[in-house]
Amino acid sequence: MGHILLVRHAQASFGSADYDRLSDLGIEQAQLLGAWIASRGKRVDRMVSGGLRRHRDTAEICCAVLPAALKPALACRPEADFDEYDADEIVTRYRPEFADPMALRRYLTEGSRPGPAFYDLFGAAMKRWMQGAHDADYRESWQSFRERCTAALERLIADTGPSRTGVVFTSGGPITAICQSLLELPHHRALDLHLALANGGVTGLLYQPGRVSVSYVNNFAYLEQTGNARLITYR
Repeated sequence: MGHILLVRHAQASFGSADYDRLSDLGIEQAQLLGAWIASRGKRVDRMVSGGLRRHRDTAEICCAVLPAALKPALACRPEADFDEYDADEIVTRYRPEFADPMALRRYLTEGSRPGPAFYDLFGAAMKRWMQGAHDADYRESWQSFRERCTAALERLIADTGPSRTGVVFTSGGPITAICQSLLELPHHRALDLHLALANGGVTGLLYQPGRVSVSYVNNFAYLEQTGNARLITYR
């Protein structure tokens, strides 16, 4: 039986001018992730990442920690179909006034609880997108996004081969889309899952000919075991 590990990228620089860059904490998370993958004692046969910098950097840092015997023979391959959705478009289709970044910043900072305000806004925008009633408003519908992510997974499985291990460095959206497809989750449950995915969290899949199963979701026990709560982040 083969294994696929879907890894949500380590913490990026949320709120900064360059969100796509890993934070110092994100670098530490990626190093611990690499140590955890090494502790499994299984060779990584294929490694791919989405095209975003936070995907690539998480992969690079993680791979650097692996001992030579466990590293894939081929370099980490870019796979654009594991890229995240366009979050800016999703938010601005729900609230067009937030096309102005300053308007969004003011909205989030005027209240006393900017974190919950962001999640309320983002959750409502995602719900509008996922439900499919406004597909014409978006360059990529949720259904199309889900189809490209699951197709990318199918290609990776075929490329990795039977009884081997592949690792994907991606974002929460593709992991959610794949889990929704495999577990047949309704949209509201898929959204709940999406918002709960931790930076560096690992979702494990098992595959054999004609079948892919979810083994575990959003595993970040390797961060919890440090006893350092600051290492557990969600954005």
